[in-house]
Amino acid sequence: MTVLHQADEVLLGFTRALRSAGVPVTQDRAQAYLDAVAVVGLGDRRATRSAGRATLCSSPDDVERHDRVFDAWFGEELPAPGAGGRERPPQPAPVLDDAEDGTGGDGDQLLRVAASATEVLRHRDVAELSAGERQRLAALFATLPVRSPRRRTARRVASHRGAVDASRTLRASLRRMGEPAEIRWRRRGTRPRRVVLLVDVSGSMSGYTDALLRLAHRIGHGSGPGQVETFTLGTRLTHVTRALRLRDPDRALAAAGEAVPDWSGGTRLGETLQAFLDRWGRRGVARGAVVVVFSDGWERGDAALLGRQMERLHRVAHRVVWVNPHRGKAGYLPLQGGIVAALPHVDDFLAGHSLATFADLVEVIGRA
Repeated sequence: MTVLHQADEVLLGFTRALRSAGVPVTQDRAQAYLDAVAVVGLGDRRATRSAGRATLCSSPDDVERHDRVFDAWFGEELPAPGAGGRERPPQPAPVLDDAEDGTGGDGDQLLRVAASATEVLRHRDVAELSAGERQRLAALFATLPVRSPRRRTARRVASHRGAVDASRTLRASLRRMGEPAEIRWRRRGTRPRRVVLLVDVSGSMSGYTDALLRLAHRIGHGSGPGQVETFTLGTRLTHVTRALRLRDPDRALAAAGEAVPDWSGGTRLGETLQAFLDRWGRRGVARGAVVVVFSDGWERGDAALLGRQMERLHRVAHRVVWVNPHRGKAGYLPLQGGIVAALPHVDDFLAGHSLATFADLVEVIGRA
């Protein structure tokens, strides 16, 4: 594969990330973006950003998403304006010649390094990131491909397969004066299944709370209206769905911070889960939902109570997922009292310490 093709892959990967963030990037726009970057030069960060704004965006909201994904995808490794890529002639042919002789350009190399750094960041433990890395990671949450789980309904809808729809087939035949008509089919329809997120905000989870709430914000805005409910668990239960409805992630997290009174406090998972089920359980949002518990399982209260409440939750919910930040680390064993009590009533036990593991979780939710 030539250097030019590698650079194109990085740029096309950026357009796919932008599409996942909600910007309607068509094939024509993606091609126009590649052509524009070939003209301005890959080494000029400001020109590359401007090329993306001009070819990929169609509204002010698109520009805002573009800049956020651009900073996350390319990082800070691209050279300042006027460096590197400006030495390229503004015609694509010399760029192709450059790639064919295997020399490439500094901009190509920097783009590949930036993409590689982004991939490394996706697998880093979020509790070990610096402030700058956390800022870059925050922008990458927009690239998570959220898909709502579905559930079947009693209502039947037209389909290309399934059961024979006798009434529609007969009506079609009558419209043809009794002549045989094409057989019509029907099947049970589907609708989005509710997702409930329970986020442990105790002291032992403080290194992951910001990332988990950003994930909750992404899942909520990537799903249909009213399909995701988010609560925090600590010494008490707090409903933060309304705060996370704000479109801007930073403003949403700030609003959630004001609503939650027990940041980095103790953990009473059994009691808070009981409060959740008593109010929101059998006849509330948990019934038939995909319920995701984010916690390391450090229970300061009665672990037996947590086990009983998890059993109640498993009977009510469609699927129960437990996400533990330590699950994916070498040498981890589920020995904490809370985890031991909860695991018999959990359908999926997943890691949750990096953006890559968050992507796996989103896939599990979508398949449910």
